[in-house]
Amino acid sequence: MSAPLLTITKQEAARFILLKQGLYGDYRFEKKQGALDYIIQAGCIQFDPVDSVGKNAELTLQSRVKGFRKKDLYTLLYRDRSLVDYFDKELAIIPTADWPYFRRYRDLSRENGKRFEGLKELEEQAVSYIRKHGNVSSSTLPVDGQIRWHSAIHWSGDWGGGPTKAARSVLEQLYTTGELIIHHKEGARKFYDLAEKHLSSDILKAEDPIKDDFEHIKWRIKRRIGAVGMLWNRNSAALLGIWNLDTPTRNRAFEELEKEGVIIRIRIDGFRQDLFILNSDIELLEQAKSSTGSSRCEFLAPLDPMLWDRALIEKIFDFRYSWEIYTPKEKRQYGYYVLPVLLGDRLIGRIEPVLAEGELQVKGFWLEPDINYTKSLRHAIEQRLKKFARFTDAAYTQPGISDKLRS
Repeated sequence: MSAPLLTITKQEAARFILLKQGLYGDYRFEKKQGALDYIIQAGCIQFDPVDSVGKNAELTLQSRVKGFRKKDLYTLLYRDRSLVDYFDKELAIIPTADWPYFRRYRDLSRENGKRFEGLKELEEQAVSYIRKHGNVSSSTLPVDGQIRWHSAIHWSGDWGGGPTKAARSVLEQLYTTGELIIHHKEGARKFYDLAEKHLSSDILKAEDPIKDDFEHIKWRIKRRIGAVGMLWNRNSAALLGIWNLDTPTRNRAFEELEKEGVIIRIRIDGFRQDLFILNSDIELLEQAKSSTGSSRCEFLAPLDPMLWDRALIEKIFDFRYSWEIYTPKEKRQYGYYVLPVLLGDRLIGRIEPVLAEGELQVKGFWLEPDINYTKSLRHAIEQRLKKFARFTDAAYTQPGISDKLRS
């Protein structure tokens, strides 16, 4: 094993991750272009349809893009087509420029579709209808009945599930193969259209830039390290969605990336396991080591790239976060849609903002045991809530949050 190149403190590690994420000090990303720049840096941001005070992708961007509005992401996706909905780390939004890198997944999905009787005929019917009538949803495509089908994107063996709605299945199949893309969304409902109408022929016809399967895995691991900022070589939720990534393959990929100088090894004081950052981020690490502090306050998204490896965040930030949206109400420790609160280089607590009749309200607010509720802290939270209200297009008139503070 190579000797660690650099040894840093836990605080320096935290500040490095925050600087990489654009969450520390001055804003690095601004407005629509900043949203695009951040997603290019991260490779992808996760999409989740739940909209409590904004969808996860929107919440991810509002915390680090100055002046971000929800319409900015919509424009990048469905007007500029600089971004596209596709599978990466689960359901995700990726730069359109990265479309060719996922060709192997589209090809495999196309091959997998041959396993399902009657699917080819439904595909031809759907494409013909969309070509003539324009974008459709599963409720407007005139394809009736059911079909036994499962997406190759999530398929890992024999599938014994029952029939699914034919209209929805054929649209999702054509989406995974790349014949269709999402034209737009209305709430959680997806409308599909032919990819050829919205993506350039250069993008659609481009060959996969990485032919070798193992080199492709290395590219995706490098991308995920860059998305989080720093990762260790271990089983991690930050690596979800990378196909065929067993432990020997992961070990070999990290080893080769390190030998090639693409990633460098970092040791954090008191940690038993080394971590890795991109070699291109070494100057940012030096900036983190010389940083004098930040008073910036942000609310983070539940599936924020920074939080992809919850064990790593707990180790570095001394903060344990669990998204309790799918936890039965009686078993929740905090709330339904609770956001981590960042202040400077600390994750200091959690907040549950809610919207009620056009007004932003705070349902609950929890501080970590070692954080004192000072006047300056209250002011920082109140200022962030005012900005958050503008992001949600809601009014914020609550006189304060002291009465929402929970133990």
